[in-house]
Amino acid sequence: MAIVVESGVEVVGQVSNVSPPPGSVPTTSLPLTFFDVIYLVTIPVSSNWMQHLFFYGFKCPVSEFTRTVVPGLKTSLSLNLRHFFPFAGNVVYPRPPRMPYIVYTEGDSVSFVVKETSADFDHLVGDHEKDHEGFLALVPRKPPTIETDGCRQEPAMAVQVTIFPNAGFSIGVGFSHNVADGRTLAHFMKSWASIHRCQGDLACVGNYLPRFDRGSVFDPIGLASLLMKDMERAFQGTNSPNICFNNLRVTYRIKRSQVELLKDWVNTKCMEVKGSKPIRMSTFVVTCAYMWVCLNKLHHIGTHPHRSSIDSDAGADVDVDGLSYFHFLADCRAYLKVPETYFGNCLMLRLTSAKKSELLGENGILVAATAIETEIVEFQKQPFKDAEETLPKTIEKNKTAKDIVLLLSSPKFGLYEIDFGWGRPRKIEFAMLRSIGRRSMISISESREEEGSVEFAIGFASHESVNRFSDIFMEGLSKLHSNK
Repeated sequence: MAIVVESGVEVVGQVSNVSPPPGSVPTTSLPLTFFDVIYLVTIPVSSNWMQHLFFYGFKCPVSEFTRTVVPGLKTSLSLNLRHFFPFAGNVVYPRPPRMPYIVYTEGDSVSFVVKETSADFDHLVGDHEKDHEGFLALVPRKPPTIETDGCRQEPAMAVQVTIFPNAGFSIGVGFSHNVADGRTLAHFMKSWASIHRCQGDLACVGNYLPRFDRGSVFDPIGLASLLMKDMERAFQGTNSPNICFNNLRVTYRIKRSQVELLKDWVNTKCMEVKGSKPIRMSTFVVTCAYMWVCLNKLHHIGTHPHRSSIDSDAGADVDVDGLSYFHFLADCRAYLKVPETYFGNCLMLRLTSAKKSELLGENGILVAATAIETEIVEFQKQPFKDAEETLPKTIEKNKTAKDIVLLLSSPKFGLYEIDFGWGRPRKIEFAMLRSIGRRSMISISESREEEGSVEFAIGFASHESVNRFSDIFMEGLSKLHSNK
C-alpha cells in the first residue's frame, strides 16, 4: 500500500535495505584522513549530507517499473557495494581527541526507497527557473544518527528512486561528505551503472576498482592534528541538513563556441593590459571567472535597484573597494601520486580574491581569470605550502565572508556518462545549493549537449534576482559575440 509522505510524492511498496552479497566483505574499519576531517570543521555533522540527482527518461507505468526495473537496480547496487562497501557502512564519531572512522560489518546496508511522484518530469529536467523545494522530495533524507555514550554513528549512504509515471525516473543519492568526495561518488555511480547495464556481469568494471590504502594519503605538515582542535564542530547542530536559503534554481550553459570566445577575449586583454599572454586559460578558469563577475554585477545592482545597466559606475558603491572571494576545491590525487580510484576525500580548499571594483570594471573577467589561474598554479606547484596558516583562514572565510562564491563539483567527473542502459542522464542536479545575500553557492559540470561546454546551476532568492542575473549573463555573452 502506498503511503503519502510528502505532497505529490508517495512511497511505492516497502522501504528496503541493500547490502553487499552475504559473506563478500569482512568486517573492516577505515580511519578518516585529514582530507576527510576538513569537512568536520567547515560544516557540522548535521549538514554534511551531500545529495545528487540523476534524471533518466523512461516511459513506463509504475507497476511495470517496480516489477521489472527496481529488482535489477537493487541487485546491481548490491554487487557494486561489494567493491564500495564503506558506503554500506557507518561513520563513527567518537569524542575528540579520537579520530572518526568508517566501519563496515556484515549486514550493514544502504537504505533504498522507491517513490512515485506526480511532478512534471520535463519541467524538472529543463534549464529554466524551477522551485528548489521540488528537488528536495526526490533525494533521500539523512538517516537518523544514533548516539551511545557520547559517540555518534550514522549511515554513510542512502538511495531514493522516484518514478515519474510514463515519463522517466530519478536516482537520488545522499552520502556523507566525511566519507567521500565528488570523484569517488562519480566512480561509484559509473560502476553501478556498468554492472546494471551488463546485467550483473562484474567483468564490465574490469580493474577499475576503488582503492582504500590510507597510507598513500600522507599528511606532510600535520594538518590532521591542527584540524582536530576544532573537532567539537562535529557535535554541533541537529539533524536538519535540508535547510534551504534559496527558493529557486536555474541552469546556465556556456557553449563551446562561447568558451573559445572567452579564452580569446582573456588572451587579447592580457596582451593589452600586461603585454604578455596568460600562463594557461582553461575552460574551468574562464567560465568560472565569467560566473564570478556576473554574480558580482548582480549583487552590485541589488544594492542599487534603481540601476538597470550592468556597467553602472562602480565607484558610487561604498563597498566596491572591498574584496570578493572565490572558493573552489582542488584534487590532490595527482600530486600525492594517489590512484584516481582512491576511495575518500582528496581535496584541498582553495580561496582567491579580487577587489569588487576591479571585477565590476571593463576588465573584470581578466581580473577574475587571473586570480583563479594564479591560485591553481600555486596549488600545482605545492598544494600544502603554508597550509597550516592558510587552511584555517580559508575555512574561516568560507564560513563568514559576506561576498563569496562557493563552487561545487567539477566538469571533469563525466557525470553525463552514467548510463544504466537507458542512455545518458537527461539532467544532473546537486540538490543542495545554499545561497543567501552575497554568498552564492553554485555547481559546475560538463554539459550534456556538447563536448567542451559547461553548465552551472545557481540558487536564487527571488524571481527578480533570476531575471536580473539572466540579463547580465546573456548581455555579457552577446558582447563577446559582437566584439569578435
